[in-house]
Amino acid sequence: MNIRISLFCLIVFCTQCSKNESPQTALVSLEFSHVWEGSEVTASDFNEIKFTTKNGETLSIERLRYLISDITLIHEDGTQTTLDEYYLIDLSKPNSLLIQLSQDIPIGNYTALNFRFGFADKDNIDGAYPDLNTASWNVPSMLGGGYHYLQFDGKYVNTEGNVAPFNYHMIRAVNRSDPENLILQDTSFEVSLDVVSITKDGLFSIQVNLAEWFKNPYTWDLNMWNTVLMPNMEAQLKMYENGQSVFQLNNTSL
Repeated sequence: MNIRISLFCLIVFCTQCSKNESPQTALVSLEFSHVWEGSEVTASDFNEIKFTTKNGETLSIERLRYLISDITLIHEDGTQTTLDEYYLIDLSKPNSLLIQLSQDIPIGNYTALNFRFGFADKDNIDGAYPDLNTASWNVPSMLGGGYHYLQFDGKYVNTEGNVAPFNYHMIRAVNRSDPENLILQDTSFEVSLDVVSITKDGLFSIQVNLAEWFKNPYTWDLNMWNTVLMPNMEAQLKMYENGQSVFQLNNTSL
């Protein structure tokens, strides 16, 4: 009897140790919300000239889409969890605003939650993604091919008081001074969203301040740069600068 009891206790102890040693994980999601200087922006706000840029132009939003890729969590011990995936976020499609990460994340403290805005050059392969092709997300070959990072379209009131279109489209910057030998510059960028702690299933809320595209550090003048911005390398580099402050994390722990 004592042998049986001892064996039972040993099995229970080993099972408990195995459970304790097994890494605990959580199901994590990212939710993107959009604001204009603190005021919520949804698709219901489309086509209303109601937003004012730092430069003083008033504008409407007709379309807002952008791509993120390479979501990465960096654990405090230095290990990284990277999802080799991409997501097209479309303000007119609420389902696209919530991303459930495709693998469970180990519970613990992380020094950063990062993702890439757009595609890095290694992934920005012309015609490689059927769903993005269907979504008309491609960049013409005369501009280097690959895919958009951002499509932000609407109307604004110009200096003459007339309503005019703008197409704030961000792509890999291209110098077309010699159309036969394009000079391309990767203007995707990594967004680093601070230290986070994961203790359970839940979601991180990421706020997207659309006004930042027009203000920081470069004060955007829609009267000068409004349409045909994709082949404008200087404009693309300014977009790259302004995009650095667009995203912020609302909660740092689950």
